[in-house]
Amino acid sequence: MTAARVAASARRFLPALFYIGTALLLGWIAGGQMAFGRIDAALAIPLLMPGALWLAWAVRDERGVVRLSIIFAALLGLTMIQFVLHHLVGHQIGGIQLLATAALGVLSCALAVLAMRVTRSWHAAWRWATMLPVVMLWFVAGQAVIGIGSTAPAKKISPKLAILTGLPLRWQGDDLAAMLASGPSDAPALAALRQRFDFELVDSVAQLPDGALLFIAHPRALAPEELVRIDALTAQPRTIVILADALSSWEPPYALGDPRNPPVTSLLTPLLDHWGVTLAAPDPARAGDVDVFIDPAGQKLRLHSAGRFTRLPAQCATWGDRRVARCPIGKASVWLVGDADLLHESLWQSPIPDAPWLARSDNMKWLVSVMGGPGKALFEPIWIR
Repeated sequence: MTAARVAASARRFLPALFYIGTALLLGWIAGGQMAFGRIDAALAIPLLMPGALWLAWAVRDERGVVRLSIIFAALLGLTMIQFVLHHLVGHQIGGIQLLATAALGVLSCALAVLAMRVTRSWHAAWRWATMLPVVMLWFVAGQAVIGIGSTAPAKKISPKLAILTGLPLRWQGDDLAAMLASGPSDAPALAALRQRFDFELVDSVAQLPDGALLFIAHPRALAPEELVRIDALTAQPRTIVILADALSSWEPPYALGDPRNPPVTSLLTPLLDHWGVTLAAPDPARAGDVDVFIDPAGQKLRLHSAGRFTRLPAQCATWGDRRVARCPIGKASVWLVGDADLLHESLWQSPIPDAPWLARSDNMKWLVSVMGGPGKALFEPIWIR
């Protein structure tokens, strides 16, 4: 084969390279990968159609076998590059996402070839004007696919969840009339937990229902007997999650000095000391948001000015430079997080209400999972490490 024929064959496959580049670029910019620090292939699904239409138009005059070869090369190349990005940048495989993206890539190319065949004899202006609703319908359908694939099983967890907290997660204020007029007003964190748990906010461990899960989120000062009750709970196999913030960033709902405000710092020090745990204040030089990846699942926690556990029992596993730890205390498994801002919606909630899969982090998903929540969704976020 002469060099000229090789060059001609290579030029035939340029549309495939353009298709790959278009899909990757649109997924990165318009699909949310760049904005949310993610690399999962599924975010490109709603944006496959523009490249598919251009590819179908570019190969319209090729023979059937050549046309199929170019389209196959484009789809295979995109899948391979997405696989490499998953592995090298996200440290995950995301096999189901790759298969779904490849399958829908085949479908989008088939529809694009059909559309070009139907409109081949049309005036160019009419042809491309007709393609706009095709692109829009594909975008909407692609977002629906991501929404379905990103939703974990909706079954509620059977044990009741008891939440002991000093954070303003429920309606705060002194105006009873306003409260009655507006109805219940829970923070988004409680709304997210309600989808998976029957929960109860408790003021004392003595109110803990039998067999309930326990979530301690930066509580107000507890009497010594309350701390003893919490310690006694570790004599039975259970999971306890504790958020202990050395410097809370929650906005106080009441005037400064009002005891109903959340504590500025953790008041669980006597209990933590008893367990051999010391929480240090965050380093002022490293204040701000920090991402902690919980392996092997690859879930990302976004914390804000989180403290570090400088002293822990030897059996503890740690993540994020000791900002998160899981310790066997007695017969219990105790998760410790040096930050209560984990629950604040600014660190995890999607900025687009109709697209909850574009969450900023896995904060709430992680909390549900460590409490024994439902399994993973088909499309789990693959975060850039």
